[in-house]
Amino acid sequence: MTVRAVEVIAAADVVAYHSARHGRSIARSIAARHLRADHIEEPLVYPVTTETTDHPGGYRGALDDFYEEAAARLAAHLDAGRTVAVLAEGDPLFYGSYQHMHKRLAHRYDTEVIPGVTSVSAAAARLGEPLVEAEEVLTILPGTLPEEELTARLASTDSAVVMKLGRTFGKVRGALERSGRLDEARYVERATMDGERTGRLADVDPESVPYFSVAVLPSRVAPLTGGPAKEPAREAPGEVVVVGTGPAGPLWLTPETRGALAAADDLVGYTTYVDRVPHRPGQRRHGSDNRVESERAEFALELARRGRRVAVVSGGDPGVFAMATAVLEAASQDAYEDIPVRVLPGVTAANAAAARAGAPLGHDYATISLSDRLKPWEVIAERLAAAAAADLVLALYNPGSRSRTWQVGKARELLLEHRAPDTPVVLGRDVGGPEESVRVVRLGDLDPAEVDMRTLLIVGSSQTRVVRRRGGTEQVVWTPRRYPEGG
Repeated sequence: MTVRAVEVIAAADVVAYHSARHGRSIARSIAARHLRADHIEEPLVYPVTTETTDHPGGYRGALDDFYEEAAARLAAHLDAGRTVAVLAEGDPLFYGSYQHMHKRLAHRYDTEVIPGVTSVSAAAARLGEPLVEAEEVLTILPGTLPEEELTARLASTDSAVVMKLGRTFGKVRGALERSGRLDEARYVERATMDGERTGRLADVDPESVPYFSVAVLPSRVAPLTGGPAKEPAREAPGEVVVVGTGPAGPLWLTPETRGALAAADDLVGYTTYVDRVPHRPGQRRHGSDNRVESERAEFALELARRGRRVAVVSGGDPGVFAMATAVLEAASQDAYEDIPVRVLPGVTAANAAAARAGAPLGHDYATISLSDRLKPWEVIAERLAAAAAADLVLALYNPGSRSRTWQVGKARELLLEHRAPDTPVVLGRDVGGPEESVRVVRLGDLDPAEVDMRTLLIVGSSQTRVVRRRGGTEQVVWTPRRYPEGG
């Protein structure tokens, strides 16, 4: 308890505290030594905790009625001029029962909330491990969330505390295992109180877990030893995870990708993409040029063979004109057949640009790269013509660069043989980035000079529509899901 909390209890006329129907209150037991014989005690006994109820409003209705009745009892003391101290374990406004009294009374009476030591801080202290360090992110989760939600959030954060275990322990353990965090997880029961227990969460018997316990994922920052970083001591090979960072920035990362990037010992990739990933102490970064995909893939596999967990970083989706193919091709060699390789999906540029423009990919579409660095232009031209003749919407990647300036013009000529000049074309440049620009032009007006390597083109079909909304200030492109019969 804080010094201020002791002072407030000493000055109070009434001491109130919540409890279950058994009448035992953890908050009261913590403050017991500071209670006087002349204190008026006001136990606020819950009518239900986890059991069912025949209340006409169900469980929530029973609790709402209880909170109203409890607040009325405290208001009677306050109206009589008595000072009331409401005891709350941990911090009153952190998953605390007091908050329900606060919402009903604080606007009517002078109120002071005394902050307390949360179970989060107490658990970390009893474990003796840093909770978060440097720029790590701490996530606090109630164990009552669905397992899928717990899994996603645990995978995407650096450190975490999961509250309200008890009956949720099995689900929480499952989420920790599915997110790959079980080995890191620690268990703390009744921190700083009688019956305290700590240890590895994986070793805990689910039947022995009370409500007042937490799961903790401590800081991932390695302890300082004063010496150089050591290779991880693993008997089995490491692994390679190929991830996509989306078109740009952290808003485009999936929770699964965030988790893989945070857990990696090494990051390997094109320097521009590696630079998008936040720095983490102890994590090694291996940036390289954009034209060495095969060498980069073999380097990542060699690191994994030495026991390292390697994240190969791509932009967009790693399986769409990106690093997944290069890694899997290299991993097919006999030398690497035992190295685990996973590919995690990401937001690809076509989907990002389409979403900004509306829904131009709402029907069948084809994805084609205009780069002739790895395939002849003749093959590109044949595919463009075939897709255009089939009336498919086209998502055109890698349309141009400083060394490739004529492909967009030639592609426009080929498409105009099958599409009307007023066919809408979306030009999405740096989507998700600081220089984002999304414009819609007619195919006949497409200017190759306005297209560079950071631009993606979406060419509509005969059915793609452009409409204006909000008084003509918003232009939206969409392709109907229904195609006309005989079309």
